[in-house]
Amino acid sequence: MRHFHRANSIGGALLTLLTLASLAAAAVEPTDGSFTASDGVKIHYLEAGKGSPVVLVHGYTGSAEGNWFANGVADALAKSHRVVAIDCRGHGQSDKPHDSAKYGPQMAKDVVELMDHLKIDKAHLHGYSMGGGIVTQLLAKAPQRFITASYGGSGVQEVDEKYKTEVPKDAPGPDPQEAEARGKLTAAPNDREALAAVRASWNPAQRASIDLTKIRIPVLAINGEFDGPNAKTHRMKRELADFKAVVLPGKSHLTAIMAGYIPPEYIDELVKFIDGNDKP
Repeated sequence: MRHFHRANSIGGALLTLLTLASLAAAAVEPTDGSFTASDGVKIHYLEAGKGSPVVLVHGYTGSAEGNWFANGVADALAKSHRVVAIDCRGHGQSDKPHDSAKYGPQMAKDVVELMDHLKIDKAHLHGYSMGGGIVTQLLAKAPQRFITASYGGSGVQEVDEKYKTEVPKDAPGPDPQEAEARGKLTAAPNDREALAAVRASWNPAQRASIDLTKIRIPVLAINGEFDGPNAKTHRMKRELADFKAVVLPGKSHLTAIMAGYIPPEYIDELVKFIDGNDKP
């Protein structure tokens, strides 16, 4: 409970009113939930809002809270959607096995099992960085579970050598604030053995193993100017039937998403895309 002292001046009264107003507009308070995945690993998630479901999948070393709630993304979506943000295994408050065999494809399966746990048939799925790789795996294996698919700090890169040579050069960058943001990220407590197991399980070929010409739903990719946007979206532009790419000027991989650095365009474009393609 917050307590407020009586203002002794007009200026003090105004400050109190502004404080109250800011609290009224403060971040939505998510509810915690968890379930046990089919292989026995406990998966934690956060949930907020009502409406059509949006499932958010964070990046490597991130978490549901840090990647989506701390920066205002979940708040903006929760105004008209049921937002569900997963703590991927090895991250956040989910279990953190040290065996790489516990990761890989199972991380995508966790998202489907979470949707089943919450009785969500279809959702808007949005993933950042590692989460984008998980979205690609889900698009390849369970496209029927999507309303829309969207990527942040990621995409589906060219695998054909012929097309790799056609990708326009990306701006070299980086954002001058990237080093500062990375310093804050590495200072966060993490289970290093679990994260090493996650990395050991990554299969780049599996991430790109998808026929995008078969995807008929709307797809969005939001990338920083200095985060290889052309390399990440050239193939998507060629193969997807309904695709939009957004480039955030002056932003790198971390400064495009971290609290204190994320530009309003990221949130605005994501909300506009999901709202504009919402289906009953």
